[in-house]
Amino acid sequence: MARLDLHPDRMLPADAGLRPLAREIYESVRDLPIVSPHGHVPAEWLADDQPFSDPTSLLITPDHYVNRLLHANGVGLDQLGVGQREFGPEQSREAFRLLCTHWDAYRGTPVRFWLESELVDIFGLDLAPSAETADELYDAIDAKLRLPEFRPRALYERFNLSFLATTDDPCDDLAAHDRLRADPTWTGQVAPTFRPDRYLEPARADWNELVDRLGEVSGIDTGSWAGWVSAMEIRRAYFRAHGAVSSDHSHADARVEPLDAAEADRLYRAARQGTIGTAEADTLRRAFMFEQARMAADDGLVMTMHPAVYRNHHTPSFERFGADVGADIPLQVEFTRALQPMLAAFGTSAYFQVVLFTIDETVYSRELAPLAGFYPSVYVGVPWWFIDAPDAMVRFRSAITETVGFGRTSGFIDDTRAYLSIPARHDLSRRVDAGYLARLVGEHRLTIDEAVESATELVAGNPRKAFKL
Repeated sequence: MARLDLHPDRMLPADAGLRPLAREIYESVRDLPIVSPHGHVPAEWLADDQPFSDPTSLLITPDHYVNRLLHANGVGLDQLGVGQREFGPEQSREAFRLLCTHWDAYRGTPVRFWLESELVDIFGLDLAPSAETADELYDAIDAKLRLPEFRPRALYERFNLSFLATTDDPCDDLAAHDRLRADPTWTGQVAPTFRPDRYLEPARADWNELVDRLGEVSGIDTGSWAGWVSAMEIRRAYFRAHGAVSSDHSHADARVEPLDAAEADRLYRAARQGTIGTAEADTLRRAFMFEQARMAADDGLVMTMHPAVYRNHHTPSFERFGADVGADIPLQVEFTRALQPMLAAFGTSAYFQVVLFTIDETVYSRELAPLAGFYPSVYVGVPWWFIDAPDAMVRFRSAITETVGFGRTSGFIDDTRAYLSIPARHDLSRRVDAGYLARLVGEHRLTIDEAVESATELVAGNPRKAFKL
């Protein structure tokens, strides 16, 4: 049976002259604490600290990176537990067999790096996944998950997490966060993130229902534009009081534009009456976003924007399994004109800060780096989602560094529901950045001391600066 042999220099440059430099840079940051300011791990896992139930629900079902490739190779999402209320032990085992049987589908992908790192570094297993080894691996992982050291809180400590952000609905009572804060045995730092997307999309079929709920929770009548604004301000304040440091926004485009009060009232009334058209709904959504930016300039929550994704591209899968199943596809996006009204109004405000993410690599050197190279409030979000892969990370650094340097980037963002993949994802980023910095040293553009200092800032300084931690 094949064994996993993770080379200590994996992902470092193959060039014999650069590899020792990259190794030195990587070793300087390898064991630094992980700052994770944007992710989707439920706070309940840490508040309740219950054992994970089985390998599949932990490693496969919640990770759209894993299950989308299996789906592309003919595996049904239902076979992986996606969208299934009941998924018994035998189904869980069979899903794991499917992963191992299709192991070759992950060759050349960062998903393989993550999964191999999880198997070796977290579970201490060196058996390569295959149809023949699936059951042995499943049983070994299942046994580990029943040990105290594999509970969520123990793993938080083991992963050397210093900060972890969740993603939360504006109407969430944040009870799990309250339980953590009140627990004297808990010493970690977990913060909610304000995610209001659904409440900013008046074309949604359930928008009126959502806005009604917003009114109930905030204690404000949301029958008017002014009421909606006040309700949002109240909920943002609630999140800030519970430790939130950022708000997260993802819409079809990046446009953020204000409306005068009369037009905002008119469009809002039309939306509440269900008579708003598609174009007007987009106009109102962009005005909602402008209000979020104004609030950010007042309350200091960092805005993160990651627009231009075609959500739920395969309608039958969305209807059967719901959102976030790996069928979101990137679109082209434009930032310079789209953000001008927002940055003209708030780009130099003392408390305003925005981190701009994209899956459209073409905008890095053309738009995002120049924006971050002028506005003190703008940071460039590192590659994530479809492009948090080694070659894309190198392209990112090459595209932006000569314009904006290293200090105006966000630090690595894991953006994951797959809790056990967090250390592997951050480790991959540290290795790739070490390789890029080594090249600059090899070209005599940096000294080795400067490269080590820059690597430390990328890991420890930048995320804290970009997210005001």
